[in-house]
Amino acid sequence: MLNGDVFVFDNVVHMYDLSDDNLKRPDNDADRHWHLTIGKQKRPKGQDKAAGITDPYSAFAKRWTSPELGKMLFEDSSTDMAMAQAVVLYDVYKDGFAPVRAQYDFCKAFPERTLFCGGVDPGYPSVAAACEEMERQVKEWGAVSFKFYTGHLEGKSWRADDPKIAYPLFEKARSLGVKVLQFHKGFPITRAKLEDLSPLDLQQAAMDFPDMIFGLHHLALPYFEETVFIAERFPNVHLVLSGTMNLPVVAPWEFKMYLGRILRDIGSDRILWGSECPLLGNPQPVIEWFWNMQIDEELQERYGFPEITETDKRRILGENQAKLFGIDLEKKKRELAAV
Repeated sequence: MLNGDVFVFDNVVHMYDLSDDNLKRPDNDADRHWHLTIGKQKRPKGQDKAAGITDPYSAFAKRWTSPELGKMLFEDSSTDMAMAQAVVLYDVYKDGFAPVRAQYDFCKAFPERTLFCGGVDPGYPSVAAACEEMERQVKEWGAVSFKFYTGHLEGKSWRADDPKIAYPLFEKARSLGVKVLQFHKGFPITRAKLEDLSPLDLQQAAMDFPDMIFGLHHLALPYFEETVFIAERFPNVHLVLSGTMNLPVVAPWEFKMYLGRILRDIGSDRILWGSECPLLGNPQPVIEWFWNMQIDEELQERYGFPEITETDKRRILGENQAKLFGIDLEKKKRELAAV
């Protein structure tokens, strides 16, 4: 069982809108179908059945509400805090697949437990408009971070190391006091080209903006080797286990290989837990599995992986995220206990 004093701070939850009404055009149903297939594969076994879900596609191809997500996250799991992350994807979804306004509304519904991560895209409609929207999201809605998705279907893919497209966004974030920039990297959740989501563009960006933190999501799978070598060399690159944290549901040994390598070559102080709730289901089974897991002796002997300590687990599950965003853990624990 999870120790009662472990603070769980989920970096990645989304108020999805995967409804028919939000699809930009009819063929985008193929993009949605692929995304929902990923979710079905990685939700804990038996969870859909226990929830009375007989059709995993239609049950998730909808617009989520704050009460639904709040119950799953804060009542049915041991999650203490979460970051609601906007993902705009305007090439597939009219309002984005995790709309900005929906994330903000979720944070308003649970203000003591949530942080708001905004989202913009320089191609929809322009770099200048994206910068203006960033200012609005910070000043009006309190965004403390921004999430970017660089691979698109409409010829509008962009790179994080582009001085004319990306750097104005980073400079705007800096001027607004936002230091954490987050990127979906690796496997696309649409039919966008895989290479447009390579993490290699974060190298120059991390070098040119050493005062900013770059969150690299999903370990950029299948670009895992590239991810490790990037994070090894750039201390302002943090790795987010979103998407991959649910691998134990189907491939626990594979997850231990990834985590063991990161612990060996990078350490545990730049790893963040992210559940992708609700698409990947109630996170509680995965939280408990992670808390109880060990790096097998065979893996330690073969690859030189270290043991995973309680300190490592506490950092990954919440302490690293709290440190990034200036959360006083003891004060927050007392605040939540009084709610």
